[in-house]
Amino acid sequence: QVQLVESGGGLVQAGGSLRLSCAASGRTVNSRDIGWFRQAPGKEREFVARINWISGTTYRDSVKGRFTISRDNAKNTFYLQMNSLKPEDTAVYYCTAGNGDNWTYWGQGTQVTVSS
Repeated sequence: QVQLVESGGGLVQAGGSLRLSCAASGRTVNSRDIGWFRQAPGKEREFVARINWISGTTYRDSVKGRFTISRDNAKNTFYLQMNSLKPEDTAVYYCTAGNGDNWTYWGQGTQVTVSS
């Protein structure tokens, strides 16, 4: 089993930055695809970014050039660096790990609020 714990969320003004972290425990996620999703109030959960062993990094169009996903295998941790934040980025952000489109493990979520 893998447990994922997010941290780094908070309140930031538009244009600001946050870095989300996702610490994995139980088993390593180094050989798995890792990703970030988000869910805004009243909306469905949506894909944000992923690292796939075959296709590399992928981002949803609205965050390209502003968000960066990365991983530190030595720490069994992965990150989402978010720059130039916009109010529409406000959501609960979830980290996940799995293979392909089969996202097996999920964190509990961390709130990101961007004020205008």
